[in-house]
Amino acid sequence: MLRVLNYPSKRAHRFIQRLLQRIEEYPTKLENYVKRIGREVKQKGDEALLKYTLQFDGVRLEAKDLRVKEEEIERAYQEIDSSLLEAIKLAIEKVKKFHERVLPVSWFSTEGDCLLGQLVKPVSRAGLYIPGGKGGETPLISTVIMSAVPAKIAGVESIIMVSPPRSDKSLHPALLVAAKEAGVNEIYRVGGPWSIFALAYGTESIPKVDIICGPGNIYVTLAKKLVAFQVGIDFLAGPSEVLIIADETAPPEFVLWDMLAQAEHDPLSLSLLITPSKKLIQEVQRLLPSALEKGYRREIVEQSLRKRGALIKVGSLESAFELANEIAPEHLELMIENPEEYLPLIKNAGAVFLGAYTPEAIGDYLAGPNHILPTMGLARFASSLSTEKFIKKINFMKYSKEALEREAQSVIRLAQAENLPSHAEAVKVRLKNNF
Repeated sequence: MLRVLNYPSKRAHRFIQRLLQRIEEYPTKLENYVKRIGREVKQKGDEALLKYTLQFDGVRLEAKDLRVKEEEIERAYQEIDSSLLEAIKLAIEKVKKFHERVLPVSWFSTEGDCLLGQLVKPVSRAGLYIPGGKGGETPLISTVIMSAVPAKIAGVESIIMVSPPRSDKSLHPALLVAAKEAGVNEIYRVGGPWSIFALAYGTESIPKVDIICGPGNIYVTLAKKLVAFQVGIDFLAGPSEVLIIADETAPPEFVLWDMLAQAEHDPLSLSLLITPSKKLIQEVQRLLPSALEKGYRREIVEQSLRKRGALIKVGSLESAFELANEIAPEHLELMIENPEEYLPLIKNAGAVFLGAYTPEAIGDYLAGPNHILPTMGLARFASSLSTEKFIKKINFMKYSKEALEREAQSVIRLAQAENLPSHAEAVKVRLKNNF
């Protein structure tokens, strides 16, 4: 089930090449179907949302039901236990502290008689998509926190959350509590690609937003792709990924369960171990059957390991890092001695977890850094969701007449080289006139 590969070899090379081409391809037929949903939402608004919620979620709603009322949120606090509320508050506190440190600020500088600078301004409205998960019974609390907290810190005035309803029309109380605690302003019980189009275009009930963030299935991802020219999006996300670089000091149980933690997300999740230690590979293989016997989401785990799981033997840790940089994983774990010393070798990764006692799971929930990360190799150029995604940077400049005169001939010459004479004339006219 869990393939073992020696690198370099032809078999390992073929497997790696498939991984490097793991960008999700969306069938044209499927994209056209989602596009039709978008057109209907644009034309019919709430009517289309109610239709698709009934058709796909099996929940009959009226327009007045779409927005979650304040009393439902207040009731949710009574429906979760105190330990979960405490955990939610701790996670929010730690995520907030981390994201406050990376918040960009406006700046300006003077160079002689020139003024240059940049205004940092938040978007007015942000839309957050929170998947339902198993009929709404496995609430993605952490996704609410990881998307809402950076938006709040960035200064977004209105944070709007959508999530598919459960069969009784409700949203899971833990989602409602997390949203309230994280600063969400409006919550709507609607999911699927139609909710993405509602956020992008606006309906009678749901206001149009400036940016949409949050993971979803292929239909939601396609909807985000289709509206990406009208609103901002975080990125198009694929199945979850972990790549573990480990040496002989790594506890095999830690390695195995971190691989299984990713495999349980999705049949297409990526779970890799790259190590120079043959003994570690043998131990992970030995422990796998008993771990699977526990039955934790076993069907999904086994599919995932069969399709995209591997134990890869390399000649050195340096070779392991070279491979990891090619693969550009969402999560990169370093279960090696003195992992900090190897940070300079990392070029491409969504997030890095240092040492045996830093499981990827700690990053999912409350270490502080964001867990909404680029997948499918996009870590070659993309970063995690952060406060920056919810802001705009507006450059400004001011020249005096003397400053313009000093640089005018260079501007004129460049404009002439680009065959844009009016650009040149716009400078010349200022040199001729005293204003």
